[in-house]
Amino acid sequence: MVDVDKVLDEAGLKNPHVHEFVKHWAGVTQPDRIEVVSASDDARLLQEALEAGELEPAGEGLYYSQSYHKDTARSEERTIVATSDPADKGVYNNWRHADEIKPVVIGNMTGASQGKTMYVIPYLMAAPGSPLEAYAAGIELTDNRNVVLQMIRMARVGVDLFENLNDPESFVRAVHVTGDLENLGQGTPDDKRYFVTVADERTILHFGSSYGGNALLGKIAHGLRQANWDGWASRKFLAEQYMLIAIQDKETGKKYHIAGGFPSASGKTNLAMMVAPGVLGDRYYVEFFGDDIAWLWVGDDGKLYGMNPEFGVFGVAIDTNAITNPNALAAVREGTGAIFTNTAYNVNTHETWWEGKSPDYPEDVEGWRDWKGHLISERPADEQRSKAHVWAHPNCRFTSTMTNVPNESPDYNDPAGVPIDGIIYGGRTRDREPLIRAIEDPAEGVYDGLTLGAEATAAAEGVAGQLRYDPMSMRPFLALPEGRYAQHWLDILDQVTDKPLFAHVNWFQRDADGGYLWPGYSENLRALLWMMDFREGRVTGTKTPVGVVPTKDELNLEGLEIDDATLDQLLSIDVDRWKQEIGLREEHLKQFGGLPERIWEAHRRVAQDLDEA
Repeated sequence: MVDVDKVLDEAGLKNPHVHEFVKHWAGVTQPDRIEVVSASDDARLLQEALEAGELEPAGEGLYYSQSYHKDTARSEERTIVATSDPADKGVYNNWRHADEIKPVVIGNMTGASQGKTMYVIPYLMAAPGSPLEAYAAGIELTDNRNVVLQMIRMARVGVDLFENLNDPESFVRAVHVTGDLENLGQGTPDDKRYFVTVADERTILHFGSSYGGNALLGKIAHGLRQANWDGWASRKFLAEQYMLIAIQDKETGKKYHIAGGFPSASGKTNLAMMVAPGVLGDRYYVEFFGDDIAWLWVGDDGKLYGMNPEFGVFGVAIDTNAITNPNALAAVREGTGAIFTNTAYNVNTHETWWEGKSPDYPEDVEGWRDWKGHLISERPADEQRSKAHVWAHPNCRFTSTMTNVPNESPDYNDPAGVPIDGIIYGGRTRDREPLIRAIEDPAEGVYDGLTLGAEATAAAEGVAGQLRYDPMSMRPFLALPEGRYAQHWLDILDQVTDKPLFAHVNWFQRDADGGYLWPGYSENLRALLWMMDFREGRVTGTKTPVGVVPTKDELNLEGLEIDDATLDQLLSIDVDRWKQEIGLREEHLKQFGGLPERIWEAHRRVAQDLDEA
C-alpha cells in the first residue's frame, strides 16, 4: 500500500480532509503509485506522455491524442444526477437515488487502477479570492495522464491554490477511473460506464472513459452539474452553459458585458471569440471571457455579476478556420501547448487537419491517418477525399489555455467578476426567429430561455421544422428539476436592481433557396451593438408580440451590403408561425412540475399578444 499521508505531505498538500478523501479512494481503486500534480509539472508530464505513446507531437509545442473509437463524446444516456431525495428528479437530469447507483459505480471502480498511478489534481474553478471560491475548489483523482494534462489547461491547478482556502473542508470530491475501455460494453445492455454527480454530497464518480467532459471533472460535472445544484442550495448563484464576452466602444470608453446560451451547433464559440468586422474594428473591440460556462451572482451593489470558471478552451475543431474563428486558430498556434484530440494526423509531418480547416482536403494523402488511426492512403480512391468518409471525428477537439486566446479579456481573472449588461439566447432555426428581438421583462426573459430550441439536425432528434427544446442550453447539464431551476432564476433576478436586458438572436434564417440571409460570424456584432443601444435608450425599435426588433435604420450596417427586402425578412415576425410555436412551447413547459406561475403568466401574455396581432 502507498503511504498516502507521506506522499501528500511531501507535495505540500496538508489539508486533513484531502488526506482522508485520497486514502479512502486509494483503498478502493488500488493504484500502485500516487502523485500530486500542479501546473508546474506540465512539461515533465508532456514528456512522459510522449515517451509512453499517449501523445504524439503535432508541431512545435503542440500535441495530438487519439481516444478509443467508442469513447469520443459525452455520453448523456450514461450521465446521472444522484441525490438522496426522489423530489430532486427532473425531466432532464436523469435522476437516480444515491443509495442505488453509488454501489454500482464503486463496484466497477474497485481495483480498477491496479498497476497505474493515481494522480491527485487540486484545482479551482474560479479566480482565487472569488466570492464563489467555496463552490469552486475541487480535488480530482484520475489514473490517466492525458486527463491531467487537459485539466491543467482547463482549470487552475496547484497545491498552493488549494491550501489557501477559507474553508478547507469545502471542496468537490471527484473520482475518475478510466476502466478497460475496450471491454466496457459501450452501447449494450451490459454497459459498465457511469458518469454520476452525487449532487447533495458534492461528490463526482465517473467510470469508463478518458474523453473530455466524461473525464475532465472540473469542467461539466463540477462547473455545470454540481454548480447548478450548489447555486440553488446556497441560493447564491446560477451556473449556466453560457459564453461571456465584453464589447468595448473605444470612442466612448464604455464596455458592455454579455452572457448567452446557445444549443449545440448554434454558433456560441464563434460568437465568443469573434473579431469585429473590419469597417467597425477601429471603434469596437470584442473581449473573450469564455465560450462554455458562466457563473452569475448578485453583487453587493445590486448588479448581476458573472465569470467564466474555466481556465481554458475545449473547442470543437470542425469548421474552425481563418474565416469562422481566427482567434481559435491563434489559440492553437505553435508553442501554445495545445492538445488536439481525434482530428486527422500526419505521422510523417506531425500536422493535424479536420473538415473545414481548409476548403479542400490535403493534396497529398501520404502519412495521413484518420481519427481512428487508419491510413487514408489505404482507403479506396473514391473514399480518400469524400465527406461521407470523414478524416476527423465530428466532435474532434482542441484544448488550450485562456492566455493563448488573442482577445482574452484583461479582466478575465478578476475575482470580483464583471457586471452583466445583457443575456442572449440563440438557436439555429431557418424561420420564426428574427435576427434579434429584445425582451424587457425579466420573467419573460427567463420564459424565453426555458423555451430556447434549435431545429432538429437528424431524424432521431425531432420532427423537421420543429424545435428541439434546450432550456437555457442546459438540457444535458441540469442537476435540478426544471420548476425549481426556473424559480431559482427568478429569485436571483428579483435581487438585481440594475437588471440585464434579455434578447434572442438568430444568425441562421434562410431564403426560399436555402441560402443564409445574414452573413454571420464577425457581422453578428452588429446585432449586439443594437441590443446595447436599446438598453441605453439610444434606439426604440419596433414592438412585436415577442419582443422589440430593430428598425432597418437602427442597425449599424456600415460596410455591409444587404438589400431592403432581405432586411425586412431578417427583422420580421411571422405571426402565424409563432402561433404554432406557442402551442409547441406549451406542450414543452407542461412537462415540468412546479413551474412558477410567473412563467405561465409570461407565456399567456405572449400568446394573447399574438392573438391580437
